[in-house]
Amino acid sequence: MRTLIINAHTLEPATGERVDGAWLDLADGVIAATGTGAPPAAPGEVRVIDARGGTVMPGLVDAHVHVLLSSIDRAEVGNWTPGYATVRALGAAGAMLRRGFTTVRDVGGADHGMARALDEGLFPGPRLIFGGKAISQTGGHGDLRPLSDDAHPCCQSQPGFSRIADGADAVRAAARDEFRKGAHHLKLVVSGGVASPADEIDAVQYTEEEIRAAVVEAENHNRYVTVHAYHPRSVNQALRAGARCVEHGNLIDDETIALMLEKEAFLVPTIITYEAMFQAGPASGLSAGSLEKLGQVLDGAVDALDRAHRAGVDIVYGSDLLGGLQVRQLDEFEIRTRVQPVLDVIRAATSTAARLLNMEGRIGTLAPGAEADVLVLDGDPLADVRVLTTPDRHLRYVIRRGEAFGIAE
Repeated sequence: MRTLIINAHTLEPATGERVDGAWLDLADGVIAATGTGAPPAAPGEVRVIDARGGTVMPGLVDAHVHVLLSSIDRAEVGNWTPGYATVRALGAAGAMLRRGFTTVRDVGGADHGMARALDEGLFPGPRLIFGGKAISQTGGHGDLRPLSDDAHPCCQSQPGFSRIADGADAVRAAARDEFRKGAHHLKLVVSGGVASPADEIDAVQYTEEEIRAAVVEAENHNRYVTVHAYHPRSVNQALRAGARCVEHGNLIDDETIALMLEKEAFLVPTIITYEAMFQAGPASGLSAGSLEKLGQVLDGAVDALDRAHRAGVDIVYGSDLLGGLQVRQLDEFEIRTRVQPVLDVIRAATSTAARLLNMEGRIGTLAPGAEADVLVLDGDPLADVRVLTTPDRHLRYVIRRGEAFGIAE
């Protein structure tokens, strides 16, 4: 069925162009045409959505999610079967769609089966751009074995966030395996992390040779490498080795920002996850040691975002929330507007994200020929960011590939 949106106030994020009295013709899953004035007559059955002067804009992109990590209770998760974990993950993806996210990039855990189920409409949810398992060195951020566990890692075909690979040859083999299974990108963890038990935040993980092995494989597959990293030493090493994107980057300095500009790298801050975990405290599921590390990365996060924004780094929207904290996925907008104009934050979740995902012109835009991923909002998000962050009040429809899901009807 064709869908015709009328009486729209459209917002094109890349240019900031706003058009009153606009219409959009959605057909066969794409934006067939746009214009102003009287909409064209369309043959056959047409669903008409009257925007009533509300804002119509591209669907949102969250470039840092973990749909598989729908619980932070590790003891409970240990009892899950792969099937149960997948069903929960697809349910979490559906909730993301209802918040306005029509595309998400999973950076650790999701696989081709989940992406296929969403693509085929077996479950309602966003387009899932997945990287398979994140790759970690032994004792790195992706090695979640407790300190008392002396067993060698195995069974890396089981559901989970990460896999272990040590040495350039093992990293190369792991990269090839993830690309064999359809990964759109590769995630390496190259510094310590908050939740991992065996490292420090400023630990440098992997050598430049190991990172370069992954980068070469990604380039050979026409893909790219993104890295989990906080500290300048780990970020700089990854950038020199050819990484295209940095996740988090809470502690980056001016030298790192200059290197990001030189390498034309993207930055995906995920500040809301630290604020949410800090506010939840022990209820977040973090140990006392992890809560201490959380403080290290939270303090400088907004300042790092501010400096990167002022320097002109390409910044993309990401949330990184796990389990029950995923309900705060939109709160990253509120945090970023402390130091960025609203339009720039919207670009981070639309047009700039599209460039990172190598989907420019397909998502993050209202241009004819793009995927029909559209939001219909009551209100103007440029005047009040809460129009985006309170979907129960302001989000009337999420349209994913031309199929409309009513939210606030």
